[in-house]
Amino acid sequence: MKLAILISNTGTGTNLQAIIDAIKEGKLDAEICAVVSDKVESLGLERARSNNLRIEICPKKEELLPLLLKLNPDYVCLAGWKQIILDEVILAYPNKILNLHPGLIPDGIDGKVLNPDGTEALWNKRMLTDKAIGNFLDKKCTFAGSSIHFLTLEFDFGPVLGRVFEEVKKDDTVSSLYERLKKKENELYVEVLQKIKK
Repeated sequence: MKLAILISNTGTGTNLQAIIDAIKEGKLDAEICAVVSDKVESLGLERARSNNLRIEICPKKEELLPLLLKLNPDYVCLAGWKQIILDEVILAYPNKILNLHPGLIPDGIDGKVLNPDGTEALWNKRMLTDKAIGNFLDKKCTFAGSSIHFLTLEFDFGPVLGRVFEEVKKDDTVSSLYERLKKKENELYVEVLQKIKK
């Protein structure tokens, strides 16, 4: 299974590292055909370099489809990618683009997800990570959570492949809550990829 991992300069590359480690440890039967970043100064690129992975820079969203067609991955893993993915890319890779979303995406467009304590979970549609984590705190949620799903033409929605929950503590900040949630996200990404077949 060939993976293209798409990162940006906003993240630290921990999901990329989790996938690299899982492949090295024999837990994931896959190869990373390239790490693609929108900027040359992405922290994740240091992880790619130290593991001798192919690096591609894609500064414009219009350049992504030609690049992916050249790389020919089985799956595209968004791991902190911040560019909008154009419809033409989604249509070229149906149920092949995995996205980690900092919210709990329902199985149906009008559905909802329940937290482990039975309260309604937040979808955090159209929110990037820091805003989404802050939203869990602002709304006094008992749990935060993330979902990995296949990208579809419906924004922040698509077949959900896995979810994780993290209990919110009374003294949590955005950084303390996200630090715990991120560890679960790293594990989830690997678990989801383990279940996917070419």
